[in-house]
Amino acid sequence: MNATESNSDVRLAAVRALFNSLGFAQANFSNDVERDFIMRVVCEATIASELRIRQAAFECLVAISSTYYEKLAPYIQDIFNITAKAVKEDQEPVALQAIEFWSSICDEEIDLLEYYSGDSTIPCFYFINQALPVLIPLLLETLLKREEDQDQDEGDWNIAMAGGTCLGLVAQTVGDDVVPLVMPFIEENIAKPDWRQREAATYAFGSILEGPSPDKLTQPVNVALNFMLHALMNDQSIHVKDTTAWTLGRMFEFVHRSTLETNIHQIITVLLQSMKDVPTVAEKACGALYFLAQGYEDSEPSSPLTPFFQDIIQALLNATQREDSGESRLRTAAYETLNEVVRCSTDETAPMVMHLVPVIMDKLHHTFVMQGPSSEEREKQNELQGLLCGCLQVLIQKLGSAEPSKNSFLQFADQMMTLFLRVFASKSATAHEEAMLAIGALAYSAGSEFAKYMQEFYKYLEMGLQNFEDYQVCAVTVGVVGDLCRALEDKILPYCDGIMAQLLKNLSSNQLHRSVKPPIFSCFGDIALSIGENFEKYLAYVMPMLQGAAELSVQTSNADYMIEYNNSLRNGILEAYSGIFQGFKGSPKAQLLTPHALPVLQFLDSLYSRKDMDDVVSKSAIGVLGDLADTLGSNAGSLIQQSVSSKEFLNECLSSDDELIKESAEWAKLAINRAISQ
Repeated sequence: MNATESNSDVRLAAVRALFNSLGFAQANFSNDVERDFIMRVVCEATIASELRIRQAAFECLVAISSTYYEKLAPYIQDIFNITAKAVKEDQEPVALQAIEFWSSICDEEIDLLEYYSGDSTIPCFYFINQALPVLIPLLLETLLKREEDQDQDEGDWNIAMAGGTCLGLVAQTVGDDVVPLVMPFIEENIAKPDWRQREAATYAFGSILEGPSPDKLTQPVNVALNFMLHALMNDQSIHVKDTTAWTLGRMFEFVHRSTLETNIHQIITVLLQSMKDVPTVAEKACGALYFLAQGYEDSEPSSPLTPFFQDIIQALLNATQREDSGESRLRTAAYETLNEVVRCSTDETAPMVMHLVPVIMDKLHHTFVMQGPSSEEREKQNELQGLLCGCLQVLIQKLGSAEPSKNSFLQFADQMMTLFLRVFASKSATAHEEAMLAIGALAYSAGSEFAKYMQEFYKYLEMGLQNFEDYQVCAVTVGVVGDLCRALEDKILPYCDGIMAQLLKNLSSNQLHRSVKPPIFSCFGDIALSIGENFEKYLAYVMPMLQGAAELSVQTSNADYMIEYNNSLRNGILEAYSGIFQGFKGSPKAQLLTPHALPVLQFLDSLYSRKDMDDVVSKSAIGVLGDLADTLGSNAGSLIQQSVSSKEFLNECLSSDDELIKESAEWAKLAINRAISQ
């Protein structure tokens, strides 16, 4: 890697070898002499004559910044000088990596400040705060480097986008301090004749809206709003309009204040008009409307959007029907925004939402006759079916959850179910997933009335459970089984043998993605809760499997990537135990669970002793302790009384700051006291 190496291929190979071995260099970076040597040769390589070597050297610096952040302090000034020179003077592939270094530092400091603030063993050196006065001008300068022919689609990564992304991360890292350093640039360039300057100023403003406090941003946002709305309607540059629509979305997402209400008519007028613009601008306008609607989610009984509701719905439907709606994700964005507008709507717009149901159903029906011979047309059909099923799911959840609209809405249930079942004839995993989710929502809404669809639906349910290849479909189907249990209760019984056989097979399979297995355990609890003592015939298969999984979940390594999965697995096991105990409560057959009380207690003891449960697992665990006592009474009471860790765990949960954990613990304490006194 030394500059004395004359063969550029050899030097490049050495730089890449270092990059690939950085994860194993902890001992080297802990040794001052060796670390100094590594940093020196990497920094020297960033100014090599060969472009590929410079780019690879900066890639090494990026990797070092995330892997050995705590070792960077002695080198950070030199690294700033090197990266600044590269950003200003070097070719784009190198400049992008130089900017990425600072984005990586931001990521590290955001994590340190957000997640490890109480851990004094992991220091935050505040490199970004220290570099702010020189880093901000450097990044702002990159925003001016947009070229006329550069698209703003996601796949087109360039130095202006990299600089804006880094500026956004800086804002998240330092908060309010970024605002006074960026606002002069915005004020200077926002009205300039050159579109690049106007676009850069707009991009800078949008980039700093996440991080600073709303109080710090309210005044600049109020000043900018009318200017942005005017630019979105009247600017001659598509680039400026595109970035303006994106920035408005960020304003509505992060600084959604009541001050917007005074301009709501103008905002809606401009956004709906912009949905007729070129696809890239129209897609961003949909996104802005999405966040505007989301901000009024809790505005019952009346929303400022109510007077415009019908116009909004029609404009979004029109956007989905545009000939060019396949460009720039416009069709997807329009349906996603339609869903959010419906989800956040108030009761006073329920009649208009109801009128939307047959419209969307008709659109879904038409997809079955639009199929053409080409793979591109089939792909479009599958995508559209997925979007429409997703839209119907939101409509079901909205109208099926409120009694005034529920009865009227369920008149469409037969037609909907027919359409959903037809979607399964396609080979699209996405369409299957969305149709399955919509059916789950319909079952939840229809309750026991859904039983009339089960005979025809069951074969598709079984197909979903067997879909190991598209494991997301399998996971969603497992969730739908839970929905069916809650909706049908004991009417699910005729289908349980087939469902249980497939779920047990799935758990035993090495081919099924592991992420599906925790929900399967939870599903056992749902089934047991719905069929009660009829679950008896499955105990001989389920309980040993739960015990084996429980033992595995407390033995698995503490590696970071496993912690989340472990907690998911534990929670699935606990939900299974909870459902089984509750399902057998009050039944003469509850005594069948007595032999399993000790292994369950041992599992709870192991969880408590490891001290790595998250709050969700803690709540489930204390709930299972209560269920055990509540169902088995004195048979469990004596075992619980003998368990020291159970008492400690209960006391810890009783004093928890989490109200849900505390509430579960108080109930568990009553159940345990009853069991002990029997």
